[in-house]
Amino acid sequence: MINRNLFILSIGQIFSFTSPTVTVLLSGIIGSQLININYLATIPTALMIVGTAIGALFASKIMEIKGRRFGFIFSSLFNSFASIICAFSVSISNFSLFCIGNLFIGLSVSFVLQYRFAATESVQKENIPKAISLILLLGIVAALLGSNIVSITKDFFTISYVGSYISLSILTIIPFFFFLFYEDEKILNIDENYNKKSIIDLLSNKNIQLAILSAGIGYITMSTLMTATPISMNVTHGYSIFSTGIVIQAHVVGMFLPSLITGYLIKKYGHKYIIFFGIIILLSCLVTNFLFETYYGFLIGLILLGVGWNFLFVTGTSLLVISYNDEDRFLAQGINDFVVFSSQALGSLLAGFLLFLTSWQILNILCIPLIFLLLFFTLNTSLSKN
Repeated sequence: MINRNLFILSIGQIFSFTSPTVTVLLSGIIGSQLININYLATIPTALMIVGTAIGALFASKIMEIKGRRFGFIFSSLFNSFASIICAFSVSISNFSLFCIGNLFIGLSVSFVLQYRFAATESVQKENIPKAISLILLLGIVAALLGSNIVSITKDFFTISYVGSYISLSILTIIPFFFFLFYEDEKILNIDENYNKKSIIDLLSNKNIQLAILSAGIGYITMSTLMTATPISMNVTHGYSIFSTGIVIQAHVVGMFLPSLITGYLIKKYGHKYIIFFGIIILLSCLVTNFLFETYYGFLIGLILLGVGWNFLFVTGTSLLVISYNDEDRFLAQGINDFVVFSSQALGSLLAGFLLFLTSWQILNILCIPLIFLLLFFTLNTSLSKN
């Protein structure tokens, strides 16, 4: 299954995906140090995700016109540049500039998230779930690499965290040199006379509706709780950066390690059953978080959150790519990522506000209606093909 393009995409995932992981770990904590209004501390994290949502439509359109190679090369350069902006903003204690840097990171991440779609174009149709799983699985390497290096380099300079973002800028420039050798895939069954579908036509497809809802609800739940976790642990409960980092790392492992089997499970049991399984795991996460507001409660809850997200996101992506014609792939992918990451952005924006307004336990309760919405929709959807 592995070929040159898939290998390059894998390298890109390892180094490029360090940026969202580091942003989740550090931006809320740094935000709380740069601004005195507590509930605004997660704004930088939220802006990273807002940038991802906004960039989703542009990323797919740019790559439709200029090709994936161009988009991936550009995103590597821009990702590194955004990290330098963050480093500079921390050095001068400028919250607004730090927010801009995180927004720019998000814009570059919107291209990085297209790796999974590019991977599906590099393999045979029967290997699509495995290709998606491989790219997501390497997110573990990215998470461990990013979080450890930024922790090690945290105090390399007089002002804490400047070194973290300088090291991040180095990590994210590495894929640039590999994508120079990437070749855009030629889709053989493209019909030049095909009348491309509109957004409304695509969104009327039940498969696409379930794919977007599965990934979107998985993301808004995960984003809300993941964004709130560093602040709840470090600021509210007084756990160290090291302890908080361990929980976030374990969460990211939970997000991506199941990718070893998710593709196989989808192929064997079908998309709907794996969505059901993801729903059960997310509900288990919410119960754990509500009952056990301790270090190990955070640890187990965040691992369950990651696993539940994996089943919903991988299944949603896999279902999406078999639900549209090749001629409509860029529009369908753009719509999907815009909706999914807008949901994620909403979760991040609300996380800090709701956490300080209510509590960690109430925040978990507020996620329950979304999970039941997905359950209801899945039960009432018959997939046209699987």
